Amino acid sequence: MEQQTLGAALEAEHREIDGGIEAYLAADGTGQDPSDTLVRSLAGLRRHIYLEEEFLFPPLKRSGLMGPIFAMEREHGQLWDTMAGIDSSIEHGDAPGTRTACTQLLALLGKHNAMEEKVIYAQADGLLDETASSALGDFLGSGVLPADWSPHSARG
Repeated sequence: MEQQTLGAALEAEHREIDGGIEAYLAADGTGQDPSDTLVRSLAGLRRHIYLEEEFLFPPLKRSGLMGPIFAMEREHGQLWDTMAGIDSSIEHGDAPGTRTACTQLLALLGKHNAMEEKVIYAQADGLLDETASSALGDFLGSGVLPADWSPHSARG
C-alpha cells in the first residue's frame, strides 16, 4: 500500500471537519443531537489551523510562498472568529444562531480549503525538507493543540 502524502492527509482532514459541520446542519429536525459531532469538528479545525501555522507554513514561507501563506493566515483569523461565535451560540442555547454561524463557517471553509489545497498543499510535499515533513507527520498522527494558542492573525 502506498504511503499517503502530507497534502493528501491534510485534505482528508478538511473533508472530515467539513463533514462534521455538514452532519450537524443535516440533523436539524431529525430528533438527533448532533452537537457532539459539531464540537469535535470545531476542535479538529482548531487543531488543523495550529498544525498549519506552526508546522506547515513556516518552512513554506522560507521557500517563497509568502503571499499565499499570508492570505491563508488572514483567513484562519476569520475562521477562528466564526468558531468563537458558534461557541457562544452553543453556550447560550441559540440553535438558530449556531446554524447560521455553521453555514457561514462552511462558506468560508469552501473558499479557504479550495485555495489551500490548490496552492499550498500541492507544493507542500515538494518544498518541505525531511525534518519539516517528519515534524508535520508526527503532529498529524498524535499532536494536541495547546490550550492557549490562537492563529497569528487573531493575536492582539
